[in-house]
Formats: sequence, C-alpha cells, structure tokens
Amino acid sequence: MTAFKPLVFSGVQPTGNLHLGNYLGAIKKFVALQDTSDCIYCVVDLHSLTAQLVYEDLADQTRSITAAFLASGIDPKKHIVFNQSRVMQHAELAWIFNCVARIGWMNRMTQFKDKAGKDRENASLGLLAYPSLMAADILLYRATHVPVGEDQKQHLELTRDIAQKFNNDFSDRIAALGVGVEMQVGEETVNGYFPLTEPVIGGPAARIMSLRDGSKKMSKSDPSDLSRINLTDDADAISKKIRKAKTDPEALPSELDGLASRPEAENLVGIYAGLAEMSKADVLKEFAGQQFSVFKPALADLAVEKLAPIASEMRRISDDRAYVDAVLKDGGERAGVLAEATMKTVRDIIGLLQA
Repeated sequence: MTAFKPLVFSGVQPTGNLHLGNYLGAIKKFVALQDTSDCIYCVVDLHSLTAQLVYEDLADQTRSITAAFLASGIDPKKHIVFNQSRVMQHAELAWIFNCVARIGWMNRMTQFKDKAGKDRENASLGLLAYPSLMAADILLYRATHVPVGEDQKQHLELTRDIAQKFNNDFSDRIAALGVGVEMQVGEETVNGYFPLTEPVIGGPAARIMSLRDGSKKMSKSDPSDLSRINLTDDADAISKKIRKAKTDPEALPSELDGLASRPEAENLVGIYAGLAEMSKADVLKEFAGQQFSVFKPALADLAVEKLAPIASEMRRISDDRAYVDAVLKDGGERAGVLAEATMKTVRDIIGLLQA
C-alpha cells in the first residue's frame, strides 16, 4: 500500500432535537461532501451515554437523527448511514486506544474540563475516555478526513496523536505484515497503519450562536426554545424565532470590521451567509446600511425556504419507522464488514490470538 484511500467519517449524538447550528455546522457539510468523497455517517449512540446514562427514548432519538440525515439529502445507498452501537468493533478499538492514549492527554481535553466542572472526581470514566472512542470511530474506517466544528478540533488532534503513537509503537510489525504506509514523522520514517486524519473546517456559518445571546453557542439544552431553530420547526415557528432574535439598534455595516463587538448582529449575518451559501462580506454588501427591521424579514424568508422542506421531509421519514430501521440495519452491516477487516489487522499487529 502506498497511500490511504480518501474517506470521510463523522457522527452526531442522539441527544435532543437537532437545530440550525447542527445543520449549518455539520449536516449541510455532510451532504456537500457526498459529491466528492466516499462518506460514512454515524449516529453515535454510545457517546450519548457520557452525557446521560438512562434514557426513556434513546432508540427514537437515534431514529430522529437518522431521519434528519436523510431529509437533508444524505444518500444511504451511495454512502453508509448507521448507528454506532450496531458495530461492536467501535468499542473494541476504543479499548485498545485507551491503552495507547495517556492519562495526561485526556486530562488536557477542554471539553472534559467544561462538562465535568468542579466535581471532576464524580465524572464518569466514559466522559474522560470519550475522545478515545471518538478516535476509534474515525480510525476504525481509517478515515482520512472528518468535518468538525471548532469545539471538536482538540479531539481530532488527539485522534492524530493516538494514530501516531500506535504507528510508532508498532511500526516494525506493521512493516512485517505488509499492511502499512510509509509516513514521515519528523526526521524518522515509520510504517503507519492508521492515517493522521485531517479536519474539514470552513464555511461562513461554521459556528452558530444562540438567538437570545450571541456569546453562547446555539444548544439543544438551552431552556429557551426561542434560542434555537429546531430542524423540526415549521415555517411559522422559524419566522417567529427570527423576528424575536436579539439584535442591537444599529444598522448593518458595510464591512466585516463593523461587526466587532456586535455578537448578535454577526450571528444573524452568519446564519444568512450559511443558508445562502455566501460569504459574510457579500451579505453585508447586500444589506449595508439596512436596519434589522429590513434584514430580519429577509432572513426569515430565506430560512423558511431552506429549512421548512427539510422539516416536512424529516416528519415524513420519521413516521416510517420501518424504513429508518432498515437504513440503519443495512448501513450497520456494510460498516461492520469494513470494521472487522480493520480489527482483524489490528489484532494481528498487536499479536492477539485469533486463530
């Protein structure tokens, strides 16, 4: 082998309703990547246990995320859509990566510090080891690219660290088995089985903030439903939330510098840019000098045009539970074949007996 086959992998947790931030920051990008890459998209239900252990409706939430994927335009026949727990090799590789990763690496993860808070001793081991499972999700398919938001960049860097340590530690065995790719690490050449996965980051609306507070990220867990546009919202709800979105009394500027210290204005401009597939600069050229009394109705019309059909299709697909389950079953079987091929080689590299 002389190179890794290009492959995109990403996953979404089934915790709460998907919102505009999830769509513009992730799912819209997933759909676009289908045209240029082989893609595997996963509902990461095992990850959801780090946020909350006991659910009444985890299976239905998994189906809901799947319906959102499909309604947005992800093709489950050309690509692979499945739920993580269906493929047991995710957990198997995560354990191996737990033994590769260092405790110090995990302790540095900002997201763990944020979610564990001051009572870190009472946080679950799963929350600490979350990035190991994320690395396993990606590297189980030897994915070369992952579309990620800014808040996941650190975890992807850890994925690269885990891959590099595994490749370094087992370089001779990888070479002996003839299953690696020669990789340059500093001045040293090693035989790597796992790629150093690259992030796919970009777009004018990669990070969407709350409609009620431009300093906070749009979130499923915010107690105010007015803070977010859910993918299940109908046209009336979308329009109402944009009309009520927090703004300031100033007109829109003509240049990006004019959005400094105006987080709510910048957020709404970013949302328009993401939905219209324009740059923020071009949005400002179009609306320079206009008050929000003009901009908000234009944004509401655009959001309804782009999102209402997705909401309608998502409701239609969600009502057909048998179809959603069939998509996940088929995707799980196809993913399982790829996953077992990887794990068989990993077991050989490590020296685990599997005769």
